Amino acid sequence: MRDTERRARVRAAFVDRFGVSPTATAAAPGRVNLLGGHVDYNGGAVLPAAIDRETVLAARPREDDRLRVHSLSMDESVETSVGRTLGGWAAYVVGTATVLSEEVDRAVGADLVIGGNMLLGAGLSSSASLELAVGDALNAVHDLGLSPEELADVGWRAENEEVGMACGIMDQFASALSTANHVLRIDCRTREVRRVPFDSARAKLLVFDTNVAHRLTESGFNDRVRECREATERLDGLLGKRVRGLRDVTPEEVLTHAGDLEAPLGRRARHVTTEMERVDAAADALREGDLARVGSLMRASHRSLRDDYEVSCAELDAVVAILDDHAGVYGCRMMGGGWGGSVVGLVEPDATRLVVDAVGRAYRERTGIDGDAYVFETADGLCAVD
Repeated sequence: MRDTERRARVRAAFVDRFGVSPTATAAAPGRVNLLGGHVDYNGGAVLPAAIDRETVLAARPREDDRLRVHSLSMDESVETSVGRTLGGWAAYVVGTATVLSEEVDRAVGADLVIGGNMLLGAGLSSSASLELAVGDALNAVHDLGLSPEELADVGWRAENEEVGMACGIMDQFASALSTANHVLRIDCRTREVRRVPFDSARAKLLVFDTNVAHRLTESGFNDRVRECREATERLDGLLGKRVRGLRDVTPEEVLTHAGDLEAPLGRRARHVTTEMERVDAAADALREGDLARVGSLMRASHRSLRDDYEVSCAELDAVVAILDDHAGVYGCRMMGGGWGGSVVGLVEPDATRLVVDAVGRAYRERTGIDGDAYVFETADGLCAVD
């Protein structure tokens, strides 16, 4: 279904639900992250791109603080007030409206219908896509005049303050600020965003969802955050300079003081500092059109995430090994928090069909699990479509 048809379907569903036409329609994409695994909370830079899957939202303003919301994909409706605490998918909608209301100091009630073709649970940040679509729709129907950067901040605050997920800024900023045929270099400390050309004629974005999620994810993630904090504190006392985060440390400094960082702190610091160097090297390689170099950096990133950061798992490693052995794949790595989830790869356009079929078969043979493969184009970020 083309974008125009998909958005028309959401608008028609709004008319069916509320008996009047919406006054605005917003669309916000999901994202993949080529490089920059586990560096956002260490103040480093990441390299995401928006993809051609989106959340679409039709809206009409209300004069009170009520929210009447229907999700087409969930086939569920919610009616509540801004400021309430809800669970599930509605938490992202109400949380975004709550933060936005606080930001502009006025009621932002609305009738909303949510649709689109965003994939849920594949590590493509459907939550940020929903937050940005909600924020932009409310921004439009209430004529608030907020910029995409301000809406990205609203979405990030909603996920942290209202939903309770302690995430970095990458997902919301990628959904808001991306442009097609580019990736973004986002500095997670300064919030500086630079657009880096991406040659869509020579590479497609492949995401393979392993369809596994190990129980270690939540506790393991918190352990990694703590270990990075401990490594930062130790290096702050060793280096004779102010170290606010591992972003302030070089791989050479980590190597020099490896004996002062007991296991596993040295390995964690080594991954973060080398990964930040890989992000900038990949950005340079993309500018030069050197996709083979980008692929090599992605493979090095996976090895580092597997061996130094220890957030991979057998299923992720199996997918990476399968893709690495296949012609037409520049490179790949695990994507996301780890211990399950998805692998992202760069694939030659003419090879995508063969790669998708091959990796699905081989993964099933090795693990007994049916995975899901998707091929994406880069896409524009936040887009109010009328």
